[in-house]
Amino acid sequence: VVELTETGQTLIANGLRIIETICQSTTQLIANRKALAEPWKRQKIESLKTLLLGAVEAEGKVGVKLNGSKANLQHVISVLPAMKRPTVSQLWNAQGGEEWWAVEVVIEERQVKELLPKLKAAGARDLIEYPLNKVIY
Repeated sequence: VVELTETGQTLIANGLRIIETICQSTTQLIANRKALAEPWKRQKIESLKTLLLGAVEAEGKVGVKLNGSKANLQHVISVLPAMKRPTVSQLWNAQGGEEWWAVEVVIEERQVKELLPKLKAAGARDLIEYPLNKVIY
C-alpha cells in the first residue's frame, strides 16, 4: 500500500507501519496569470492564500487561557511568553467579591509542559490549553 500521510498516526492506528518514505513534498498554491488578472478571482485566490498561510503558521502553536486574581495578575503575566502581548479581560463579578481576570496567549507548543506548572505556582487558575487551526497576522 502506498499512502500519502502527514504524520503517519492514522496508519499506526490501523495496524500499519511505514516501511519506507518514497518522497517528501510541500503544498504549493499555483495560480493562473489570467485568473489573477480578474479582480474577483484574484480576491478568491488571495483569500485562499491567507487561509493556507494561517494554517501553516498555526503549526506548533497552542492557545492558553487562564484566570488570575487581581492580586496575582502581574506575577502571572510576568511568567507568560506570547506572540505579542497577552489578552487580558476582567471577569464578571456579580457578587462584588475579589476581582478576577481572564488571560489568553498564543505560545509555542513545546513551551506548554514547562509553562503550565509555573503559571499555577504564580497563582493562575482554570488553565486551558487548546489547539490552533489558523494564525493570521
